[in-house]
Amino acid sequence: MKTIGIPRRAFLRQLGALSAFGLASRLDLVRFAAEAQAQTQPDYKALVCVFLFGGNDGNNTVIPIDTAGYGQYAGVRPASSGINLPQASLLPIQPTNLGSPFGLHPSLTDLQTLFNQNRMAVLANVGTLLQPTTQSQYAAGLRPLSLYSHADQQGQWQSAVSAAASGTGWGGRIADKVAPLNAASDFPVVTSLDGAVLFTTGTAAIPLSIPATGSFALSGYNGGAAAAARLDAVRQVLAQASGNALVDGGADIGAQALDLSAIVNPILANANSTIAPLFTNLKTGTANQLYQVAKLIEARAATGAMRQIFFVQLGSFDTHGDQLNRQQNLFDELSPALKAFYDATVSLGVASQVTTFTLSDFGRTLQPASGGGTDHAWGSHHFIIGGAVQGGQIYGRYPELVLGGPDDAEKEGRWLPYCAVDQYGATLARWFGVAPADLGTVFPNLAMFPSTDLGFMG
Repeated sequence: MKTIGIPRRAFLRQLGALSAFGLASRLDLVRFAAEAQAQTQPDYKALVCVFLFGGNDGNNTVIPIDTAGYGQYAGVRPASSGINLPQASLLPIQPTNLGSPFGLHPSLTDLQTLFNQNRMAVLANVGTLLQPTTQSQYAAGLRPLSLYSHADQQGQWQSAVSAAASGTGWGGRIADKVAPLNAASDFPVVTSLDGAVLFTTGTAAIPLSIPATGSFALSGYNGGAAAAARLDAVRQVLAQASGNALVDGGADIGAQALDLSAIVNPILANANSTIAPLFTNLKTGTANQLYQVAKLIEARAATGAMRQIFFVQLGSFDTHGDQLNRQQNLFDELSPALKAFYDATVSLGVASQVTTFTLSDFGRTLQPASGGGTDHAWGSHHFIIGGAVQGGQIYGRYPELVLGGPDDAEKEGRWLPYCAVDQYGATLARWFGVAPADLGTVFPNLAMFPSTDLGFMG
């Protein structure tokens, strides 16, 4: 033990630093072999959640471009408002299930391509709901808790529970149900690239957390005889029984972390990934996160995972001011990263087995705020991307862009959601392999809605 130079208890306290290398605070992974038997994995599937923190303005993301529809939009957001997108600047899309055309934000060129290739769908006016809600019910107080609060709505989008606080997220609860499919390797179902988040937390499933930098190893314990001896000494320390349950539990977690690092770090550090060229020119945080996800999918035969759920984030969508410039910069980062990731799944032969989707706190008011921004609102529009997506269509129902109109909860353009996050998630969960009988456990409020499948997955 002199090799280490610190007491065992002190060393165990320092194991908290492992979280910086990818261990969620509740990590309690069982050990698994360093090399899983390669397999073709015909039943492999992955869900990739991209959370747009801050509340993306759906009203400047997907806009009607027919004369009447754009006229409604420009009537509330004229050129003088500071947040108007000129009709000619919008990227036209024609949903095959609707008679009128729409336009995407000018920075979403790559997503326009995916929509036109039927590889992306739009889900219109989705949000947190207790039940289908009318204007009169909203006025009487029927609404999610703390509806316009960032923290509360981020939690409710991630948990699909809007009547009370929840300790688990719907990604984690899906992982609970599909965990037996990963039993052969015991590789974790859920991986976060944003630390420990509610979405990834299940009742039994424990999320793995990795950095977007591509490193998942302890510095000084790799390469050379001295490093090997040091690592062996660490393992010996962790293997010693102390008679204290807390200390022994921490030692077990540390040992499991080392086992996991031995498998995951070579995957993330792989400089010869076949999909590396797709991300070469994308030096952004979102692209880096999706690149790490793509490398873990590429290594699915080595990890033995049959089901994987990933959480990726992009922040700064709280656009109370200077929205045109800020949203443009965010979409300039988001759109090419999502396209590169989809192209990576095509290259890996799993495009129909990987589905990427967006979530966000809430939408934003159609009515402009001072300073060229918008305020917190409710229902908004989201993207679903993948080879199994019934793309080229807009699902849900696009709201009528009239202040105080039939879709406005108040008088500022806060859209009453047409469909719920529960239905959104259940549609994805069903495709992912969650049994219909288990959907009510994953989404406890699902029975309040008329449909459990919104139809956008094949």
